Amino acid sequence: MKLNIAKIAGAAALVTGLAGGALAQEYPFRDITTAVVWGAGGGTDSINRMIMAEMEKHLPVSINVINQTGGVAGSNGMVYVQNQADDGYTLVGLSESDVTAAVQGGWDQKFDYWYPFIVGGSPDLISVPANSPYNTLQELVDAAKAAPGTIPAAASGAGSIHHLNLLAIENGANATFKFVPYKGSAPGQEAAIAGEVALVVTSLAEQAALIEGGKLKPLAMLTPESVEIAGMSVPSAFDIYDGLYKYLPLKQAIGFAVHNSASDDVKAKLGDAFEKAIASDVVAEWAVANNYDVGGQYGEEAQALFATLESTFAYTLKDLGATTVDPASLGIEKP
Repeated sequence: MKLNIAKIAGAAALVTGLAGGALAQEYPFRDITTAVVWGAGGGTDSINRMIMAEMEKHLPVSINVINQTGGVAGSNGMVYVQNQADDGYTLVGLSESDVTAAVQGGWDQKFDYWYPFIVGGSPDLISVPANSPYNTLQELVDAAKAAPGTIPAAASGAGSIHHLNLLAIENGANATFKFVPYKGSAPGQEAAIAGEVALVVTSLAEQAALIEGGKLKPLAMLTPESVEIAGMSVPSAFDIYDGLYKYLPLKQAIGFAVHNSASDDVKAKLGDAFEKAIASDVVAEWAVANNYDVGGQYGEEAQALFATLESTFAYTLKDLGATTVDPASLGIEKP
């Protein structure tokens, strides 16, 4: 049997050419996956599904959103994405609450491991079930003081911004609740409606529909400003407890991130699509309708914001006795 050297050489050249062509394709040439570290239906999940749908309009591929929950402060989802290639095809949907994962032992990296994109955030408030006997924050706090550690409270997962706000209320009002962790805001709010917990701390954006539907009764905003919603004025907790100024307000920064080690081309392509999405009428209208403030920072600017949040949150948790790892040992500077 004679071998046709010319044909073999030609076939080899063709295969080499096809392989070279595949390698030369510009990012992105296949679908992207965003793994949200918090549960479906919560604020981080909702924002990521909204912004990814808008970014898709400026990319030649689809972006699929999944949920990778669990761990400490979103650590399971971050570890999952960390273990994927840094080629820009797996993003992590996250929030400011994830900066506390390291000091709680669920993550061994500083937050600058990521190259983040901030969509925005919404202020937190404390609410109770509609049929709750408590009609003011003062009544709720008085009950907690009378029976320390017995009143169950939902505030997402340990180390989330909602958990930090609950801790701040406890310290600012000198009261103790029984913290019950949930995998995201939505499950915690459902637990409050079902009567599993006596109160819930999540964002206005996450609670708005439930308040307007008469399922949750808002007691106080955890910001210096009051808010009008569903025909009622929700007072500021700051008006009741001066001590809150030491710990609050802690604000959200919700969005997504790619590995900081990703190529400049990947970062640029994502940045371009993100800028166009953020500037759209769809995002502006969505933010107003859902009680969010739009951010729009990404890259170094967003990293600087997250570094400040990481420092503030880490040492706030340390002061509150809620850390398992010293922030200084991770290289996190004190604010």
